[in-house]
Amino acid sequence: MSGAKVFFTSMRCKVGDSLLNKMDRLILKAGIDQIDFDKKYAAIKIHFGEPGNLSFLRPNFSKTLADRIKALGGKPFLTDCNTLYVGRRNNALVHLDAAFENGYSPLSTGCQNIIADGLKGTDDIEVPVSGGVYCKTARIGRAVMDADIVISLTHFKGHEGTGFGGVIKNIGMGCGSRAGKMIMHNNGKPEVKPSVCVGCRVCARFCNYGAISFGDDKKAYIDHDRCVGCGRCIGSCNYHAIHNPNEGSGDELCCKMAEYTKAVLDGRPHFHISVVNQVSPCCDCHNENDAAVIPDIGIFAGFDPVAVDKACIDAVNQAPVITGTVLSEQNHPEADHFTAIHPVTDWRVQISHAEKIGLGTGSYELVTVD
Repeated sequence: MSGAKVFFTSMRCKVGDSLLNKMDRLILKAGIDQIDFDKKYAAIKIHFGEPGNLSFLRPNFSKTLADRIKALGGKPFLTDCNTLYVGRRNNALVHLDAAFENGYSPLSTGCQNIIADGLKGTDDIEVPVSGGVYCKTARIGRAVMDADIVISLTHFKGHEGTGFGGVIKNIGMGCGSRAGKMIMHNNGKPEVKPSVCVGCRVCARFCNYGAISFGDDKKAYIDHDRCVGCGRCIGSCNYHAIHNPNEGSGDELCCKMAEYTKAVLDGRPHFHISVVNQVSPCCDCHNENDAAVIPDIGIFAGFDPVAVDKACIDAVNQAPVITGTVLSEQNHPEADHFTAIHPVTDWRVQISHAEKIGLGTGSYELVTVD
């Protein structure tokens, strides 16, 4: 593949201008108006932030994007899928509460929030993965697949499982239903925590494969030979007794995320915006955030998700390290920033596998917008 154009604007603003105005100019220069939004549903894939975390994107960015989409005739909505782990975003009720608590409401963003995989994270669609190596199909939240257009609005940061969290992480992991997330993390095989299971047998009613049985202690047991990894049991358990052991390798996780991203984007118009500010060492899924490891850089945008991610990676790795942060404490002078923070991960796998399956290219031409 030849290089893709990635458009960039810095965080610097002259008196009388604002970063939100610059972002609007950026996405127009990058060509978002080339997409036919007229009367079409546009899913804005966002991360609402786990309550307690303060490094997630402010809702102001979402409003700027939603306003531009509406001006182009589209019908935008903010969306994310429920989390696999127990937290405050693992079902639609608490997920929406978290979004409102963090400032994401129709009053602040100008559009509605929709949790794409439904109340319990079980409302998904099995989508083919063209060229998939690890996944022939992907389980994607229904509302994402019902949309006509997909726009990603990403907070770029570090990630303990994948090295960095960018566009591929936002779309691939974020649009996977709870079952999809489990497949990406652990080959789709859940386990039961006997100490938490109350023996209510609800999970067995949701299993279409007869994989769940009960022992003399009345605790659930999952037969992995019968289990197909659909994740329905996780969504059905009100006690959080069924979980994902998270034993999949980091490299495989990165590859599966890229394949899930391809499943989401194939056959539809898409556009990607990545904000490189408050670059925390770990994901916004944490209910806390460590100090930013580099200074704020700016906003990147383009049609190629891989090129946008690679441009952000390069910008972060070229940035100076902030003293007194976890990055400054690492004794890996030869390593890039992401590898220094998370040495057991290899972020390059995301890029290389995404290129391999035709998701995009890591080669790019950077165009600066004032």
